[in-house]
Amino acid sequence: MREIELSSGTIAYEDTGGDGPTVVLLHGWMMDASLWDGPIADLSADHRCIAPTLPFGAHRHPMSVDADLSLPGIARLVTEFLDRLDLHEVTLVGNDTGGALVQLLMCESAPESAPRVARAVLVSCDAFDNFPPGLTGKTLALTGRLPPRMFGLFMQQMRLRPLRRLPFAFGWLTLRGDAATVRWTKPVMTRPEIRRDAVRMLRAATADTEILLDAAERLPRFEQPALVVWASADRVMPPAHGRRLAELLPHGRLVEIADSHTLIPLDQPTELARHIRAFTDA
Repeated sequence: MREIELSSGTIAYEDTGGDGPTVVLLHGWMMDASLWDGPIADLSADHRCIAPTLPFGAHRHPMSVDADLSLPGIARLVTEFLDRLDLHEVTLVGNDTGGALVQLLMCESAPESAPRVARAVLVSCDAFDNFPPGLTGKTLALTGRLPPRMFGLFMQQMRLRPLRRLPFAFGWLTLRGDAATVRWTKPVMTRPEIRRDAVRMLRAATADTEILLDAAERLPRFEQPALVVWASADRVMPPAHGRRLAELLPHGRLVEIADSHTLIPLDQPTELARHIRAFTDA
């Protein structure tokens, strides 16, 4: 992993390099860039794949004490990241709450990002009134109200696989990615400064639960190509939201993927990579 110092702190990221189309991949709450390992293994043959680990609770470096960890604040951090790496004509891809960030950038909550984003891909993500999303998101939002130490004690339960597989944890998020979820929960279990960031982030992010409803009103202004990829039987992100997003976007197209939960990059990485490649080729 490479590292870059941004205004809010140090961000680790993967960058495969290469001269192909640039794809920037964003993950969700309590995850890191390894969410995208499967698609990157496929796409990196002919794409430059960049995946930052954002301060969503599984990050490696604590953020500064005055960092804005709200969703708009982290969207601005993504914009700063794109600017510092001097990326152009990017295909911006987001899954889970990473897709919420993509929507904020699409509707120009950070206007300076627009020239750098050529295409957008929304992969089974928070949208409309589904924020915090599903039982998992609502559980995280509630536990985020706890003091950091108590939040860490709650997360200790994720050491046990039967508890990780419950619907309020990762059970409805992934069919096949349990090994990844074990990695993602270690930072908040073992590092007080990451627990502090996670609690700050959850409180700031959930202070405005209508933020994506507001964003949806501006999505029709996004004139670049957009692909919506949704798990057809998703129980956290309603499939109707995928169809609605595709209809809102002037150049939107919907693809549904079977045999997957929300985290399609873990459950169907090859299928997801195939659709992203076809989209960037087009």
